[in-house]
Amino acid sequence: MDKKLLNSPQHSNENTDSLVAEMFLDYIILEFKREKILKEIDKTLQDGNKELFLKLTEELKKIS
Repeated sequence: MDKKLLNSPQHSNENTDSLVAEMFLDYIILEFKREKILKEIDKTLQDGNKELFLKLTEELKKIS
């Protein structure tokens, strides 16, 4: 039967796993937002909406 100590490296691994999971989710959310903005930019180009195009490109720069 394995005993787990309070100061064992396992807690460090749990913290690392949690941090990696959080970083992964942040990355996925950022990529989703980026793709959404790119699609909106394509639509503004088709519609000829220069004002919205400029706004969206600024948003894209902020998250890139």
